Amino acid sequence: MKAHEQDAFIFWNHPGWQPNIEGSYEWLPFLEDLYKNNALHGIEVINGFGFHLKALDWCIDKGLTVMGTSDIHNLIGHDYDKSKDYVHRSMTLVMAKDRTPESIREALKAGRTVAWASKYLAGKEENVRNLFNACVKLLPSHFSQENRNGILMNYYEIQNNSDLYFELELTSGKGSRKITLYPMSSQLISAEADQQSISYDVTNAYIRSDKYLNVSFNLK
Repeated sequence: MKAHEQDAFIFWNHPGWQPNIEGSYEWLPFLEDLYKNNALHGIEVINGFGFHLKALDWCIDKGLTVMGTSDIHNLIGHDYDKSKDYVHRSMTLVMAKDRTPESIREALKAGRTVAWASKYLAGKEENVRNLFNACVKLLPSHFSQENRNGILMNYYEIQNNSDLYFELELTSGKGSRKITLYPMSSQLISAEADQQSISYDVTNAYIRSDKYLNVSFNLK
């Protein structure tokens, strides 16, 4: 393969584009051959508004790079209604060490990417977690008050210092059940005072087809 001989970064585009065609959304023998010969390096998990969940599992299981692209064939304004909140071209967030082509290529080869489409994120757990931790910060409690049931509640400010959007649902502990973190925003959340930590699923951040990123906040 010429591209492989030229040391190209090769990824499989929109594997689920035509799922009704037999074999179009399956790990076929020729793909296995490419993979075994190190001639397949990533898969387009998100294509425009299409989210190919099975492809995310392939990337995780086979160590391939998660990709997201817009695949625009028309004018951007025809495909993306930017008057709506959180609508933008789908893209790959590359965790490069610096802003050079060489560093970007190194990060792609190492699989340090997250696919981003509107409100959704998809990637390997380590990468999605690092991205979340870089964006979201919980400040120490600055206020306590008993609720109407006589339970002492601590109040915390949670900050989202990014252009990303996060939806959180409580999975462990006692506190705010659902949190929506809008881009570049902060808000107050509450948690019972006698806890060390509290955990949430980030329900718009996928680390497998059936698994969200789970995050814990230290409350002490």
